[in-house]
Formats: sequence, structure tokens, C-alpha cells
Amino acid sequence: MISPDTIRTAIGVIGNGTALVLFLSPVPTFIRIWKKGSVEQYSPVPYVATLLNCMMWVLYGLPLVHPHSMLVITINGTGMAIELTYVTLFLLYSTGAARRKVVLLLAAEVAFVGAVAVLVLSLAHTHERRSMIVGILCVLFGTGMYAAPLSVMKMVIQTKSVEYMPLSLSLASLVNGICWTAYALIKFDLYITIPNGLGVLFAVAQVVLYAIYYNSTQEIIEARKRKANQVAMTEVVVDDGKTNNSHASAGLY
Repeated sequence: MISPDTIRTAIGVIGNGTALVLFLSPVPTFIRIWKKGSVEQYSPVPYVATLLNCMMWVLYGLPLVHPHSMLVITINGTGMAIELTYVTLFLLYSTGAARRKVVLLLAAEVAFVGAVAVLVLSLAHTHERRSMIVGILCVLFGTGMYAAPLSVMKMVIQTKSVEYMPLSLSLASLVNGICWTAYALIKFDLYITIPNGLGVLFAVAQVVLYAIYYNSTQEIIEARKRKANQVAMTEVVVDDGKTNNSHASAGLY
């Protein structure tokens, strides 16, 4: 008979895979940003929030804090590297106040996690106490990571367009939340259950919004294309008019 620990480990491995898909799901978005040389209306908040979440979970999974949590460390360490790459791209392709905001958020996150690590390791002297302190913070920031797209969801409702809320990110969040909630429930871990359970709810809300506003998004995109074509045709007509006038003027001499 398969033991609960074996099942939990298997689900944890699957969770690592789904989380990796989640971390990599914004790649098409950043390819678009790179090609256009601009972050457009994309928000850095989900990526900055996810970076903080990964750093906190790596701290939680350390043997000095919560032993036997290697699966938590592996995926969140990978996530840190990936999210840092995204944030770096935001810095490269944003300007002015938007860039300063990202720099300040990044500096604040690094300082905060460093301070928490020093205080917890020096003042809390048991694994239980260290796990509790860092775990509570992970619940807060894990919930923040999943709730970060709420700002994008607000924009979706206001503009009736899901153009800047990638479906791949929402679906990856949903699958990932389900896997890690199951992982936490098999050998109950309250600190992993709460943020991932909430993550499932937030991801479902995003998918529902995508279904509601998909058709209106296509209409907005088509209208934008028609307007761009009309502007291009107008410019061609104007240029032809100028050319004809120039030829007519030349014929007068």
C-alpha cells in the first residue's frame, strides 16, 4: 500500500512542475515587451509580488527553519531566478516613475527578507517557532502573490478587455494552486494550505473574467486595427496629393 508520505512527495513533484509552468507562463508577454521595446500597460506588480513570495518560501524551506522541505526550496529557488529575470526586463523597458517604482520595490523586498532571516535565526531557537513566524509571513505574501492580479482584473472590468491579462498565467495559477493545496492537505500544513487555497479562488475569478470579456476584447482589437488601417490610407492619400501638386507646380515653369 502506498504511504501518505509517498503520495505527498509525488504531488509535490507534480506541484514543482506546475509551478515551473506558472513561472514560465509570462514568457510570451515578455517576448512581446522585448519586441516592442516597451512594457506598455503591463503591470510589474504580479512579478514583484511573486519574487517576494519565492524568497519567503525559500527561507521557510531552509533546514534551519523547516526541515525536510526540499521540494519547497527547489521550486521557489528556481522561481526566484525566473522572476528576477522578468523584473530586470521591466527595468530595462520601463521609464521614469514606473522604473523608479520597480527599483524601490525590489530594494525593499531584499532588505525585508534579509532582516526577517537575521531576526528569526537569531531570536527564535526552535524549528517550530521559526516555522510559525516565517510561515505566517509566507501566508501573507503568498496570498499577496495570488491577489496581485486583482489590479489587472480591475483594469479588465473597467476596459472590458483581457488583452493585458494573459490566459496562460491564469490557468497556470489555477493548476498550481490545486496541486499545492492537495500537497498541504495530505500532511496538513496550514501555512501552505491557506495561500494556495485562496490562489485557487483568485485564479477561478480570472478565468471567469476572461470568458466574460473575451469577445469584447476581440472587438476592441479589430476596431483598433481598422482605425490604424484608415489612418494609413489617409496618409497615403495625403502623400499622393502632395506629389501631384508638386508635379503640377513643376509643369508651370
